Amino acid sequence: MAADAGGAPVAHPLAGLKVVEVAEDPSGEFAGLLLAQMGAEVTKLEPPDGSPTRAVGPFAKGAVGPDTSLNFWFYNSNKKSAVADLATDAGQRVLHRLLAEADVFISTLQPARLKDLGLDLRGLTNAYSRLIVLSVTPFGLSGPWKDYKSSDLVALAAGGPLNSCGYDDHSIPPIRPGGNQGYHTATSFAQIGVMLALLERQQTGLGQLVDVSMHEACAVNVELANPYWFYPKVNVKRQTCRHAQPSPTQPALFRCADDRFVYFTLILADPKPWAALVAWMDSKGMAAQLTQPAYSDLPYRQARFYEVQELVECFFLVQTADDAYRDGQAVGLPIGVLNAPEDLFADEHLQARNFFQPVEHEGVGEVLYPGPIYRFSSFGQAPRTRAPKLGEHTDEALAERITEVAQ
Repeated sequence: MAADAGGAPVAHPLAGLKVVEVAEDPSGEFAGLLLAQMGAEVTKLEPPDGSPTRAVGPFAKGAVGPDTSLNFWFYNSNKKSAVADLATDAGQRVLHRLLAEADVFISTLQPARLKDLGLDLRGLTNAYSRLIVLSVTPFGLSGPWKDYKSSDLVALAAGGPLNSCGYDDHSIPPIRPGGNQGYHTATSFAQIGVMLALLERQQTGLGQLVDVSMHEACAVNVELANPYWFYPKVNVKRQTCRHAQPSPTQPALFRCADDRFVYFTLILADPKPWAALVAWMDSKGMAAQLTQPAYSDLPYRQARFYEVQELVECFFLVQTADDAYRDGQAVGLPIGVLNAPEDLFADEHLQARNFFQPVEHEGVGEVLYPGPIYRFSSFGQAPRTRAPKLGEHTDEALAERITEVAQ
């Protein structure tokens, strides 16, 4: 528990909330992580050979094993791990013992798998009246595709976002964006659903089943494609490193002197950013003819767009990406540095906010984890802890938590 400025204890937002997680992909695991990072006690129930995500690389120091997956570490920090084979009566008893005291049950099991295991999610909300059951699956608990297999790439493709991702060259297929965006989109809706169900429970005292479909979540996450089709009935076309649009827009990546790139959308129509750009270029002696009065006329500069673009390209080529970023932001222009993931560790803004936090791992040492996703002014911050080893908390989970009447 954290403390306020006066030393008094401050609870985490979800302190006291107990969560049981049976998740085999990032959508459910990330949902559990978000709750854990707000102070919930999350127990991940795994089969004897571990969650499938423990087999996903890369692995710490190249040592392949259930406790060295960096992918697993990220999605399962701040959790406990208990082993139980849900295909056995003993495993089912462990699950139900945990659910009897739980507030939330997270499941990524699809209907056919649930049936094989004899699990009825709606029935669980009847058996445990305060339990909120969160189901996050590829296609939801009903419908003709309910048991179809999926992945992040399949979800982005079937839901539509993939069609807007890729390069200007449309002779090659779309390109999957990184970052597990399909899974994370489902997680975002899942977390909102759980929080709403918790608010409802405060009023009624009753839990409920929250059914989240990754397919449906992705189908509403297609950015500009939906409104362009709903209203003018036109399709957007993917573009390299910029938003898909019905018609091509100008390139927005500019190479700098240090061979890094900055992202900058050259806006000719708005007089304020245009004036700021010209003044900035002129301060470095590189505005050339752009300072001529004729360029104050929008049609004139639009007719000479490629000439302007070439001058801007040359302008960025004589400065570093960091200098261009700082100076451009100083004059009010929306410029961003194109960072590789490894660049983020040296990012001064993230460092100033102590975003990356060291977490000790046995046999590895300190590992930097992404920091808190939320920063509350009235709640404490749950410290980041390492992902659990397989079955590390099984004994704790199997311990008697409910006072039973002697038979």
